[in-house]
Amino acid sequence: MAMAENGNEGGPAEGAIPQSLGVITQYVKDLSFENPGSPQTVRARASAPTINIGVNVQSKTLEEGELEVELKIEARATEGDTVIFAIELVYGGLFRLTNIPPESVTAIAMIECPRLLFPFARQIISDASRNGGFPPLLIDPIDFVQLYRQRVAQMSANQPPAEEQN
Repeated sequence: MAMAENGNEGGPAEGAIPQSLGVITQYVKDLSFENPGSPQTVRARASAPTINIGVNVQSKTLEEGELEVELKIEARATEGDTVIFAIELVYGGLFRLTNIPPESVTAIAMIECPRLLFPFARQIISDASRNGGFPPLLIDPIDFVQLYRQRVAQMSANQPPAEEQN
């Protein structure tokens, strides 16, 4: 095995601070459950309602090395034009980034942080629908890498073309 320049076998230099992502805390920032047609909407029905799920991720730097990441999930069940139930959740997390290169922070904030938050947010959505009188809404796993790529592509498409240099 080849030795790294620092004398270790591919490891960090002795005394170097390793890269890490730590969860400081997680919290419900906003939660709303609406059951506008109750009690009629909680009765048994012949067919399942149409369920639409929306996901958004926002992040902001609070202090040096600390990020707040918000995972927003909206779930709406409808039958025709009738809203059966609507759930909106903003689930936040405060993260500490140690020795992370600046060019990696956005990807970590938009992929790794929401990946850590999602199981807890999923459980809150499930409990809210069950407590509202419906079967638990179990959201399928989310591909945050794909969401990040879509956001980058959308931002690139919205950029005006660079002016040509003469």
